Amino acid sequence: MTAHALQRAPLVTALPSMRLVGAKKTSVDDIYPRLFDAILEQRIAPSSRFTEEGLGETFGVSRSVIRRVLAKLSHQQVIILRPNQRAQVAAPDAQQTRQILEARRLTEITVVQLACAQATPMQIRQLRELIARERDGIERDLRGPAIRLSGEFHLNLAAIAGNGPLAQFLNSLVPLTSLIIAQYETKARTYCAWQEHEAIVDAVEQRDSSTAVALMTQHLDHLEAKLLKHH
Repeated sequence: MTAHALQRAPLVTALPSMRLVGAKKTSVDDIYPRLFDAILEQRIAPSSRFTEEGLGETFGVSRSVIRRVLAKLSHQQVIILRPNQRAQVAAPDAQQTRQILEARRLTEITVVQLACAQATPMQIRQLRELIARERDGIERDLRGPAIRLSGEFHLNLAAIAGNGPLAQFLNSLVPLTSLIIAQYETKARTYCAWQEHEAIVDAVEQRDSSTAVALMTQHLDHLEAKLLKHH
């Protein structure tokens, strides 16, 4: 995709509820979900290349803000940054997908065990609110937000577990998984994982570690089977 084509793409208008209003200064936290949603909805196509200047004009922000957002997405392996080249959306293959999910499975078993011991009632409530937003996105067929919120469920669970290195590791795997889902699932409705998330939260709330581990393992097994059938 050329910079000119990207500038014409409806990156901002597709999600009017996320438009920023008033005099509030636009930050990385404002732009990150909007750019990530655009990538997940393939309004910025897989393997397409684009410029900081083009993105800055599309989102109405400075190149420095765009540069920081791209750096975050690069850390999460969603964007590939190379010296003297335009940023490019990643396109993981079947082997990478399998390895990512294997790493997630090993990590998230520990995460959910820790979450069972650590989770507070307020944190459980926040997880349920996140699932409700995910479900709403699926029912409204908003692919980008639905897939991104599904990933955020896992990242929030990792934050509750209270192990910084594990949370940081997952933060480099979950967004990339979201990208893979977006590249192979044509509609948000076909990626209907909120019920499995809800069952995991029920187990965590009850501090039932063995059930939580079994549900998380099954959840990631389902995801792997769904993604790898496309290869």
